[in-house]
Amino acid sequence: MSFTVLGRLALLSLMLSLSVAQAQPAPAQAQPIRLALIEGLSGPFGNAGDAVWRNLLWAVERVNQRGGVKLPEGARPLALQRFDSKGNTEEALSMLRSTIDQRIGFVFQGNSSATAAALIDALEKHNQREPSRRALFLNYSAVDPSLTNERCSFWHFRFDAHADMRLAALTDVLRDDAAVKRVYLIGQDYSFGQHVGRKARELISAKRPDIQIVGDELHPLGRVKDFMPYAAKIKASGAQAVVTGNWGNDLTLMVRALKEVGSDARLYTFYGNGLGVPAAIGEAGIGAVMAVAEWHPNLGGAASDAFYAAFRQRFPDPKDDYVHARMHVMVEMLVAAIERARSTEAQPVALALEGARFDPATLGGLHEATMRAADHQLIQPLVVSVMQRVGSPGVSQDVEGSGFGFRTVRRVDSAAVTMPHQCRMQRPD
Repeated sequence: MSFTVLGRLALLSLMLSLSVAQAQPAPAQAQPIRLALIEGLSGPFGNAGDAVWRNLLWAVERVNQRGGVKLPEGARPLALQRFDSKGNTEEALSMLRSTIDQRIGFVFQGNSSATAAALIDALEKHNQREPSRRALFLNYSAVDPSLTNERCSFWHFRFDAHADMRLAALTDVLRDDAAVKRVYLIGQDYSFGQHVGRKARELISAKRPDIQIVGDELHPLGRVKDFMPYAAKIKASGAQAVVTGNWGNDLTLMVRALKEVGSDARLYTFYGNGLGVPAAIGEAGIGAVMAVAEWHPNLGGAASDAFYAAFRQRFPDPKDDYVHARMHVMVEMLVAAIERARSTEAQPVALALEGARFDPATLGGLHEATMRAADHQLIQPLVVSVMQRVGSPGVSQDVEGSGFGFRTVRRVDSAAVTMPHQCRMQRPD
């Protein structure tokens, strides 16, 4: 047989093999594990909802980039879906029903403790009624303590420090500020804001009985467009410090109004380190705005710096700069629990989350955390920080391109953050 004939036969054989390969069906793509974000993505707190979305999206992307969630049937990617509650609890409940109808097993929410309480109640009833379609609620910022105390649920896990934990850290710093003799309490008029006001009064009275509470009021949630009347009252009271749990635009607008009336009161806040607050108050905030969180960009250390740098690379626009480390911890702990449970069913994943420890190496050594099994409250360190000009000692990174960042004042380790609970959890059979 000649070389030409052999060559033709070889070519024919290759063409036949290619045609057979092309006729074979492509391997099925792994079914994604779907996650639902139910949040106010429009309306007065739409900016806060968008900040959550960016953090969760990046956390999901990082899991998928390393191969997804490892399960016995093979690796599966995560898929994050948006459900806009418009900041309305009834709409959030409607969105929950939609996620359940779509058989999405993991629901994220946090911006509103009142909404979180309604979701817990609805999910508790649904999971009891329809055990074949159960879902878990993972909460990243609804911090009313009742959610892991008298309203605790097997189906709910909180990944943020609750209000009493945050207030304990803030009021420790306030206690040591000898210059403060007069304090004004102001908050949003719903379960969380009401609790912060009561608890702040209790803690200040215990730690600094010499401090006079010169104002204590609540305002409508997300409906005040002009905070000037509130700011004028704060200034007229002679308050040297303001304690508030306000978040979103309610905090930004209040801070801006305080600046406009010329108040020099120090601000002890839960969320004063982002979403426009540093830019709104400007130079007046230097040394005067305190915030408490589980992490901030100037915490220091190579791992923390690398984590923040990677986020800014993913979202380079300064207006998108608001990192919530706890949301990344939440996604990583969920993935680890699914892998330990070898299942995406709600009950085995919940059992795997109970008592779970977060491996700091997962996020480059960010920080440790443990999910307390008794009440499903995450125990993690807290950091109180103060606003300073970028470039000053301890402030290498600014916030949202404002030229201002935050310097660590006090770090509270996990053991000191831990508080007793009153949870009497009803567990499924």
